[in-house]
Amino acid sequence: MAASTQLVRGAEPEGDWYSRPMRWFQLAFVEDDPGRYSPTFWLDYFKRIHADAACLSAGGCVAFYPTEIPLHYKSRFLGNSDPFGEMVAGCRKLGMNVIARTDPHAAHQDVYEAHPAWIAVDAEGKKRRHWADPSLWVTCALGPYNFGFMTDVTIEIVRKYKVDGVFSNRWAGSGMCYCESCRYLFHEYCGKDLPRTANPLDPARRQYIVWREQRLFDLWRLWDTEIRKVNPNAAFLANAGGGALSDLDMKTIGTLAPTLFADRQARHGLMPPWANGKNGKEYAATMENKPIGGIVSVGVEEAYRWKDSVQSGDEIRLWLADGAAHNLRPWITKFNAKPIDRRWLPVVEEFYNWHYRNEQYLRNEKSLAETAMVYSQQTAAYYGPKVEDHALGYYQALVEGRVPFDMAHDLLLDEEHIGRYRTLILPNLAALSDRQCSQITEFVRNGGGVVATHETSLYDEWGVKRKDFGLAELFGASFEGKIDTQLHNSYLTIEEAAGKQHPLTKGLENATRIINGVNWVHVKATRPLAANPVTLVPSYPDLPMEEVFMRTPHSDIPGVYAREFGKGRVVYFPFDLDRTFWDVLAPDHGLLLRNAVAWVNRVEQPLTVTGKGMLDVSLWQQKGSITAHLVNLTNPMMMKGPVRELIPSPPQKVRVRVPKGRQVKAVHFLVSRAIPRHQTANGFLEVDVPAIELHEAVAIDLA
Repeated sequence: MAASTQLVRGAEPEGDWYSRPMRWFQLAFVEDDPGRYSPTFWLDYFKRIHADAACLSAGGCVAFYPTEIPLHYKSRFLGNSDPFGEMVAGCRKLGMNVIARTDPHAAHQDVYEAHPAWIAVDAEGKKRRHWADPSLWVTCALGPYNFGFMTDVTIEIVRKYKVDGVFSNRWAGSGMCYCESCRYLFHEYCGKDLPRTANPLDPARRQYIVWREQRLFDLWRLWDTEIRKVNPNAAFLANAGGGALSDLDMKTIGTLAPTLFADRQARHGLMPPWANGKNGKEYAATMENKPIGGIVSVGVEEAYRWKDSVQSGDEIRLWLADGAAHNLRPWITKFNAKPIDRRWLPVVEEFYNWHYRNEQYLRNEKSLAETAMVYSQQTAAYYGPKVEDHALGYYQALVEGRVPFDMAHDLLLDEEHIGRYRTLILPNLAALSDRQCSQITEFVRNGGGVVATHETSLYDEWGVKRKDFGLAELFGASFEGKIDTQLHNSYLTIEEAAGKQHPLTKGLENATRIINGVNWVHVKATRPLAANPVTLVPSYPDLPMEEVFMRTPHSDIPGVYAREFGKGRVVYFPFDLDRTFWDVLAPDHGLLLRNAVAWVNRVEQPLTVTGKGMLDVSLWQQKGSITAHLVNLTNPMMMKGPVRELIPSPPQKVRVRVPKGRQVKAVHFLVSRAIPRHQTANGFLEVDVPAIELHEAVAIDLA
């Protein structure tokens, strides 16, 4: 086993410390922790798990240090103690980086009485009491409380403790605010009153979305500037960002943030475990090669907020493993410094120690995936958040097919950002600008492949419907002005040409017909079709049972437009194939989605994994090595956690493309530590992987 390459504090320029930490721990104090928790316990634990960075609660709603700022509420248990300062000093002795956590979203009664203008106001004009603790008041994020008071708090913390950064929780507000400051500032911005609707086509609502984002980025820059005045080696590290449903532009975040942490702490509701890997892909799309972390709560994250209980150990392991497989540096968060249920402690210690031992294979330089799914914040904002179900469906189909893939951001579709990919997936990216459509078209013209679904490009970047698709030339199809919704009992016929099926329908040889989607865009071909492998069977009655028979046994209406364009290929499905797959998980739909990627991609993926079971895979390059991750999701609780136990997958055959000009020097199994048996042929390494309990990482040293 190769030795760890953990960096010591100071091995990098101080101002660029952000890439050094690999394992984070957040200790979030509650008000009665001072004098009742053991700092020795936590510092000893940090040392045992090789944590190299900590996030510690400092101030905001409650101060855990002797603040000198009026109205900055100190824990009533603080006395003469300084728990924040005590933990900072202890972490420094361990060589750890330390950032301070603040939370400005709530204030106490004295703040309300002294500065009622700092308090958020609801649509009826009432000051907002806190929904969980009515003794507190909800603050306005966009006015003088954050821009003035919390700026002073931030400066005081950095000045007193020389922390490496300030991480602010719930800093962006708690819903829309109608306070006097917001009303005035918004009117000054655009001359309109604050909107009373969530409809993004309403002019005031559209202006509000842009204004709020601008205001929050102004706050981000203010805090970052003030922090750097005190400590040039520190920064504001916002708790912000994410995928299509994030309300702050990830492209801008990518330019502002030296590092970023995905705050999606655990599964809840109907959420698959690959969702943590998706976090990593979404953040990486705009963060370039900056370090990203994944916040993992040991607690239960359901809506009922059981904050002092813990998840099952295997559920924690699963979330951690899938994050690590997709380049998220683990960040464990523990609320309440007085541990009640301690069952999670050895689970995290085991994973962190494994992570420490294998750090050189986890310091990734780039993903080797050649497929990227594009996500669109502007589509979510101006067309509707329902677009996420399309992405989730396509994501699930790719996981089932063991396809290594990244996420790309729709505002970064230039050659620099997408040129390395062979295939782009557009899961109902309805709202695209003319420029974005031109970039996508050029990508295919130059040899790339594109798969698009449903209403992709039918709206401009503001959600205004076009007369025709922005990508009509690429699709070889035009919008006919009608969209059917909530289709029942409609099908797709699998066609043959000269006794052969198109590669898109591979695996459906004996199906004859399969179920259709639910929402269908009426389009017409603008040029002759090279093939018509899937055709529509229109809806017919599903009741009474005597009437359930096809009225139109066959039509020539295409269910897919697959064509060569320039040097590349494009597949367009005019219906919600991906969303319907997420809804009903019909295997035929997943097969069509994967076949489309294979057809436009043309060549074998850089990583293929063959065997039974459900695996989430990825392929990364490090300095001197490449590593393939296989996360075993084969579990009856995959789609609804928590898992009860880990169920090993059968053995797998792994095939990895070796980078040109490099030779395989050695192969390691980082989890099982078994001795791999491998061979190389025709530029690929092939290795048999034994049964995987949860996670295996195949590390390949390169000569």
